[in-house]
Amino acid sequence: MLTSMLQPLQAASLGVEGEGIWLALGTIGMLLGMVYFMAKGWDVQDPEEEEFYVITILIAGIAAASYLSMFFGFGLTEVELINGRVIDVYWARYADWLFTTPLLLLDIGLLAGASNRDLASLITIDAFMIVTGLAATLMKVPVARYAFWTISTIAMLFVLYYLVVVVGEAASKADADTQSTFNTLRNIILIAWAVYPVAWLVGTEGLGLVGLYGETLLFMILDLAAKIGFGFILLRSRAIVGGDSAPTPSASETTAD
Repeated sequence: MLTSMLQPLQAASLGVEGEGIWLALGTIGMLLGMVYFMAKGWDVQDPEEEEFYVITILIAGIAAASYLSMFFGFGLTEVELINGRVIDVYWARYADWLFTTPLLLLDIGLLAGASNRDLASLITIDAFMIVTGLAATLMKVPVARYAFWTISTIAMLFVLYYLVVVVGEAASKADADTQSTFNTLRNIILIAWAVYPVAWLVGTEGLGLVGLYGETLLFMILDLAAKIGFGFILLRSRAIVGGDSAPTPSASETTAD
C-alpha cells in the first residue's frame, strides 16, 4: 500500500524530466525567505513599517504555496495542441504571479510614494499581463498562443515603462536612501521580468528549445530573485528601518494624493 501511495507522488513531483528537484528547492527557498521576513519583522511596532513586512511576507508565502502545489502535481495540467503536441503546463505558476506581482508593485510603489491612482493603473495593467500570459499558455492553436504571448509582452513593457517613468518620478522626490533602494529594486524587476517572456518563448510552452527541466530551473531562479531577493533588499534598507527620515506607505499616499 505504501508503494502504491508513493508512485503517484513521485510521478507528480519529479515529472518526466525530473524538474521536481527545482520545485522542491523553490518551495524551500520561498519558505526560508518567508520565515526570515517574519522573524525580522516580529518586533516591529510602527504600523506603517509593518505594511511593508505584511506585503513582503505575503509574497513569499503565496509563492511557497504555489511551488509546493506544483511539487505535488496539483498545479500541473496538460494542453494538447491541434498539431498533436502535448505540453505540460504549470498553471499554478500563473496563479502565483497573479497575486505576487501586484504585491511586488505595491511594495515598490509605496516605497516611492506613488499615488493611489498610479498604483491602481500599474496593478491593473500587470493583472492584464498575467491573464493574457495564461491565455497564451492554455491556447491549443499555436498562432493564438503566440498572439496572446505578444499581447502579454506588450503589457509587460507598459508596466516597466510606467514603473520607470511614473513611479520613478515619485521616487525622485524622496530622500537619498529611498531613491537608492528604489533604483535597486526597480532594476531587479526590470531585469527579472524582461527574462520571463523570453523564457516562455524558448521553453516548452513556446518554441521548445529548452526542456521542462531547464525551464523550471530558470523560472525558479527568476522567482527567488524577484521575490526573496527583492524582499531582502527592501526590508534591510535604511529607507525602511532608517528612522524618522524614512518614507512610509501611509505618509506617501497622503502626500501623493
